[in-house]
Amino acid sequence: MSEPIIRIRGLHKHFGKHHVLKGVDMDIEEGSTVVILGASGSGKSVLMKHMIGLLKPDGGQVEVDGADISRMSERALQDVRMKFGMVYQWAALFDSMTVYENVSFPLREHYRDMEEDEIRARVSEKLEVVGLLGTESRYPSELSGGMRKRVGLARGLIMDPKIVLYDEPTTGLDPISTLDVDNMILDARRAFNVTSVVISHDIASAFNVATKLAVLYDGKIVAVGDQQTVRDHPHPHVQEFLGTWFGKN
Repeated sequence: MSEPIIRIRGLHKHFGKHHVLKGVDMDIEEGSTVVILGASGSGKSVLMKHMIGLLKPDGGQVEVDGADISRMSERALQDVRMKFGMVYQWAALFDSMTVYENVSFPLREHYRDMEEDEIRARVSEKLEVVGLLGTESRYPSELSGGMRKRVGLARGLIMDPKIVLYDEPTTGLDPISTLDVDNMILDARRAFNVTSVVISHDIASAFNVATKLAVLYDGKIVAVGDQQTVRDHPHPHVQEFLGTWFGKN
């Protein structure tokens, strides 16, 4: 087993009197696809925001590539965030920009002196991986929901990150589009050997893509491991939560 690229120990977070994370411990190994499963409001997004340093913990620590980011300055965090790509729940594309402009946007923000030929080559490479080469001149309104998600992934990959974070990537999609998004996550991992972290309540999708699963409940990780380990876990919430899907299949 490789060393964890993200290591979380004793993570606590409060919002006023609401204790959201209650001592989360978790390792995310380099090159893995880890899906954090949990019901709405379980704290999945809060946990993900700690991984990228958008939130500071009230207790515990988060290490990325061996560095404790929970005590870093904002300037130091900017360098850490360059290791991450982000794919947002609703793709978060700019409606007034074409596919090409959306995908190239991070390059123009961070590498203002990059030649247009290099930008075009990078955009083409990423669009080819997500199966959308040839759509560069189209606008988000001309794309299906699944296609918009894939453009979002291409943009998330454009800076060649080590880690890609997916925020509920299959929300609002029909079964065919959901399978399409699952395949794009698997293809991105194979093509670029990225570490993928997915937060989701979609059990079927999670079991399609995960090399490792973690179930978040009542502010803690109550089950973690490969698919069979989590499916057989005796914790009553895990059995109830997974039973909502496996009981029908």
